[in-house]
Amino acid sequence: MTDDEKQEQPTQQPGEPGPGNGTDPDKPPFDMDLLRYFFKIMRTVVFGFFWMMINVFLGLYLGFGVPEESTPGRLLFFYSWLTISMTAFIYFLWRMWRKKEKEP
Repeated sequence: MTDDEKQEQPTQQPGEPGPGNGTDPDKPPFDMDLLRYFFKIMRTVVFGFFWMMINVFLGLYLGFGVPEESTPGRLLFFYSWLTISMTAFIYFLWRMWRKKEKEP
């Protein structure tokens, strides 16, 4: 290589996007579909945990679900609430997960 050829080659900085360092300026650094899938998983876990904590609070802490500590009216209220909220939670999960993801 002569000195003229060395001057014609552009020098690339380590942080610049280019063909050699694996970063493409037009492509995000991670797959957005994978991120959406991760958000679905996290939303399922968080809402499920929140739903369970509400029912544990009502049923065990306040005693609505324990027959020895509760009246028949409170038992009826708690188990009706539990059934209705579980149905709503399952419907929410079904609506969220029924959308098909495109295959990689």
